[in-house]
Amino acid sequence: MARHSHSHSHSHSRRDVLIGSGIVLAGLALPSNLALAQGTELPPTPECRDAHDVTPRQTEGPYYTPMAPERAALREPGMKGIPVALGGLVLTRTCKPVVNAIVDLWQADDAGAYDNKGYRLRGFVKTDAAGRYRFDTIKPGLYPGRTRHYHVKVSAPGARLLTTQLYFPDEPGNARDFLYRKELLIRTAKAADGLAARFDFVADLR
Repeated sequence: MARHSHSHSHSHSRRDVLIGSGIVLAGLALPSNLALAQGTELPPTPECRDAHDVTPRQTEGPYYTPMAPERAALREPGMKGIPVALGGLVLTRTCKPVVNAIVDLWQADDAGAYDNKGYRLRGFVKTDAAGRYRFDTIKPGLYPGRTRHYHVKVSAPGARLLTTQLYFPDEPGNARDFLYRKELLIRTAKAADGLAARFDFVADLR
């Protein structure tokens, strides 16, 4: 993946980052028609602090396909599965938003199968001027040995590539999954026809 240089000299308090990010989900321009209850807000993951820990790394797994297309809309017409609007921020360890970070996501379909010949349920987006990313996708299905999860690579300008996985709260399979880590739980809220979900990545940058 190509890296993009940028400079960002402004400092942001946690409140500035959260309010400026638009991740108060009732006001966030979510993809598709995922409508949230009035005033619904998903808290940050993790809460931003100075010198915060970098998002934990996890294995890439066997199903990564390079050169996925740039697109936020991964859910296709007629695709089975619960719709999920997944969004959040890419931040430095001192809580500054990272502009032009690449967030590359791939996942299983509703039946727990990966498309290993094409790019179904695979794509990447770049963070905007406020460090935001978003995908319109589905809740991944289960397959033997694993709980529900998304695979993600985050390429932040100037930082080592972050490869990790994201997990859903309250999944029975979490306790049995040898890779599961609570630090990688997404926040979720019910929407009109699915879920809104949030995860904030912390890159190894100051």
